[in-house]
Amino acid sequence: MSTASTNTRTYGAITFGTLVPWIIGAIVLLVLPMLLGGRSQLTIMSQMSIMVVFALAYNMLLGQGGMLSFGHAVYTGMGAFLCLHVMNSSFFGSIPLPVLPLIGGLFGLGIAMIIGSFSTRSAGTVFAMISLGIGELMAACVLIIVVFFGGEEGISGYRDEGLPFFGFEFISQLEVFYLIAFWLFVSAALMYLFSRTPVGRMANAVRDNPERAQFLGYSARWVRFVSFSASGFFCGIAGGLSAILFEIATETDLNVTASGTILLIVFLGGVGFFWGPIIGAVVFILLQTVLGLQTHLWELYVGVIFVGMVMFFPGGLAGIIMAHGVAMSLGKLNLLIRPYLTCVLPAIIGVLGLCGLIEMIFHTREAPTGETEMTLFWTPIDTHHIWAWLIFGAIAAGGILIARHQAPVLKEAWNQANTIDGEPS
Repeated sequence: MSTASTNTRTYGAITFGTLVPWIIGAIVLLVLPMLLGGRSQLTIMSQMSIMVVFALAYNMLLGQGGMLSFGHAVYTGMGAFLCLHVMNSSFFGSIPLPVLPLIGGLFGLGIAMIIGSFSTRSAGTVFAMISLGIGELMAACVLIIVVFFGGEEGISGYRDEGLPFFGFEFISQLEVFYLIAFWLFVSAALMYLFSRTPVGRMANAVRDNPERAQFLGYSARWVRFVSFSASGFFCGIAGGLSAILFEIATETDLNVTASGTILLIVFLGGVGFFWGPIIGAVVFILLQTVLGLQTHLWELYVGVIFVGMVMFFPGGLAGIIMAHGVAMSLGKLNLLIRPYLTCVLPAIIGVLGLCGLIEMIFHTREAPTGETEMTLFWTPIDTHHIWAWLIFGAIAAGGILIARHQAPVLKEAWNQANTIDGEPS
């Protein structure tokens, strides 16, 4: 009985081990601008931070509550639009800029409570279809309610007209980043704490078995409504941060494409893990910015990665990392190094060769007449020369064949690494 009481007391308690990742995250947010202090780097990091808040808020809905939404960008966009109206109002000069995301969050909460009052009656397909309809409806309203949304041009404002906050006017990109980083840290901490509350725990139960939760006396609809509203609040905060960073909001901030993007990010990072969306947001923004500068086909590659992740690694990148936990605890992680080098590395090389072929096909079809040369992997290549096609074809076929041949070896090594010595693998 004593042990049971102790377990009850310690279950869900915040220990020093729980705080370590948060301390490391705070230090990273403080130090990173000093290491990467360029204006473009600060903009990318600010964009990542906003996307992390949005992705974590979406994961409250999908990962924690099991509600698949195709229109969740509505609450982010509405928060952004309202914050820009506040920026353009006469009383903006009496409001410190750091408070603005909170106003966006409260507006997102209000909108979510209105929509959630009827959309959270059931989950599954019905909820998904309602969210899709709401997303399309709000995107159409952008062109109808011009006084609030500004039509096709959207709404713009200036963040530096707010009341200075302890001497900071948030004119420089560095000050804006630290403001966004502050709200990222606070929002992430609050969402983590929410996941450990009884409502957060019950959201998991309602996600897995709503009938059983109902039988135990919990209202599945009420739990879904609370999770939905809380998610809308944090989405509104992300919208307020977006308004501060970009100083403009348009239809693209709340349309179905934006909602699909956040769904992709959360799946890419890992739905079943609190920190999975953080990885997904960082990886997606890196792919969007870095890969987007190298090729026009970056969205194609991101789409293929998303499909592959859903088909073969439904746990996302966080799931892949956590899958190595058993091997690490058994001290057998080293057994996987060689199989990875002989299987995964050739597979990556083969995929890069395949990407090279796709890029050359795109170049031969879209390049101006007479232009035969393109830069691929930092190397000038003549796409009208047969050797370029043969080389990239050989790299693609060779890499994939080697990986296929080594796959059984990797599987055997994986089984050994995850099996206790003496037990059959």
